[in-house]
Amino acid sequence: MSKEKSSSGNNRFLMTILKGRTFIVLILLIIVFRILKSNFLEPSTLSMIAKHVSLYGILGLGMTFVIITGGIDLSVGSVVGLCGMLAGGMIQQGLTLKLFGVTVYFSVPMIVIFMLLFGIFVGWANGMIITKLKVAPFIATLGTMYMCRGFANLRSGGDTFSHLEGYKELGNQGLKTLGSNWMGIPAGVYIFAVLAVAAAIALRKTSFGWYVKAVGGNEKSAKLSGIKADRIKIFCYMISGFCAAWVGIINTAQLSAAHPATGDGWEMNAIAATVLGGTSMAGGSGTVLGTVIGAFVIGVINDGMTMCGVSEFWQKVIRGAVIILAVVIDTAQRELQAKMALQARNENK
Repeated sequence: MSKEKSSSGNNRFLMTILKGRTFIVLILLIIVFRILKSNFLEPSTLSMIAKHVSLYGILGLGMTFVIITGGIDLSVGSVVGLCGMLAGGMIQQGLTLKLFGVTVYFSVPMIVIFMLLFGIFVGWANGMIITKLKVAPFIATLGTMYMCRGFANLRSGGDTFSHLEGYKELGNQGLKTLGSNWMGIPAGVYIFAVLAVAAAIALRKTSFGWYVKAVGGNEKSAKLSGIKADRIKIFCYMISGFCAAWVGIINTAQLSAAHPATGDGWEMNAIAATVLGGTSMAGGSGTVLGTVIGAFVIGVINDGMTMCGVSEFWQKVIRGAVIILAVVIDTAQRELQAKMALQARNENK
């Protein structure tokens, strides 16, 4: 009996470590990079990291909902690029209505609304293809990824929209505000914080959040319980598209420019942040707080390696290894949870 209690105690300790692994890794990374680069914790460096973390984090929020349902969204990086190009084109060239022979210029708030609606539309399209046409999420969003990237290039013929400050006489100035610092903190961080709080409430305090986890945990059981699984999945992809559109807008505002290749590979950062944060690739479980911490880990790793002069090629290798390691640890955690549950049942007999 003492051996069983000792084993149970060890398992609980190990589970505690596994659950807090992302935060522990974040602290260790900060210490390591602070030792390697003395200016790592200076305000200018922290501001740069915060900008990148907010972008990865917002993408990760949408990805969290999708992965919890057992899906994946590979299109978010391309949606970022396409939304940036559409917003940049609307500011610089306006919208030409050939039928009436006029060019209309929209205010920045209207452009933001259009881009968010477009992101939601792409998410809806992904969800419909997956649920109604029964296409695997990986294939469906891979196809959307290529389509959005292609349209981003077609929008300008592969060129960059630069100097997107807008024109006073056209009433389309103000985009740069979303890329500037408010009270010393990047505007994207505030948007990330608001979206993270909203996502956390939706996932933990509403029936929708319970439905999302139920669909990811066991879709057949969820359907038998009366949950409209397809509708939940579609809505989760719409959330992912909405978040990707926000990132496209913020990134364009920060750079005051839009390039068709923007966001290339960012879906990997979003997936890494989500999985590092404890969201299971098998679906059914995940937290917004975990994703937020995961985004900090990815941001610190990327910027820390860049500051230390690590080659971009090696950075890709390391990011890939991080994703694999995160999935391996997630599998180990689920196996340990199953083992502890079995022990608990045996002890209660």
